[in-house]
Amino acid sequence: MLMVNNIQVVYNDVIMVLKGISLRVQEHALVALLGSNGAGKSTTMKAVTGILKLQNGEIAEGSVEFMGERIDKKNPDQIVKMGISMVPEGRRIFDDLDVSENLMVGAHTRRDRRNLREDYKKVLGYFSNLEHLQKTRSLFLSGGEQQMLAIGRSLMGKPKLMLLDEPSLGLAPLLVKEIFGIITSINKEEKTTILLVEQNARAALDCCDYGYIMENGKIVLDDETSNLMQNEDVKEFYLGMTKDEDRKSYAEVKHYKRRKRWLS
Repeated sequence: MLMVNNIQVVYNDVIMVLKGISLRVQEHALVALLGSNGAGKSTTMKAVTGILKLQNGEIAEGSVEFMGERIDKKNPDQIVKMGISMVPEGRRIFDDLDVSENLMVGAHTRRDRRNLREDYKKVLGYFSNLEHLQKTRSLFLSGGEQQMLAIGRSLMGKPKLMLLDEPSLGLAPLLVKEIFGIITSINKEEKTTILLVEQNARAALDCCDYGYIMENGKIVLDDETSNLMQNEDVKEFYLGMTKDEDRKSYAEVKHYKRRKRWLS
């Protein structure tokens, strides 16, 4: 469904953030894009959704294809209408609108207006916490409720591909577990393809089918998540585990120790 082909992304004509990355997302798959802060994950999302130009960035080389059609030259509104929806880092809900209004904003590009009421009820079914808050201004929601609202708003657009940027950011562990469970349900029940950007490697690997790991603007490893979770490098550098399965402080991790079998 999505093909990112050896793209290089440059900001302000000077700063190269992505250094030739490629990835594939199969239809109906749930794929994780992992990496530390500053690795280039969010920039990858912006390259797919066409908003780089709004932040003085551009794809200097390479291409992005969706459903067999090249989209890296298209405007963000055109990309949304093709069926790609993004839940940005930090939620970015409309504070002055209530919950129901925020959800309906997500459906503004839809041509099939007949099923809006049914889809609205379905979204509230996934996010039951929001049902009694429908007329509450979104400004007054908790962080977890705002994240649910942001995902629900995206779902109201009936996207073919949903991009989620750090959905666990700033949330308590129990809420993270709940939201990742909902993400998995949306993928399985709605057949929505999902590309998930996360720093919480354990939560992402637990729910996704396939994973890519980024460092310094490059993809350094990719595999099925069941294999990644058994990989000694992933255990040590991203799950904080030693060979003896003991917890390891991230302050003790030395990235120059990376094993030779990792890609350059």
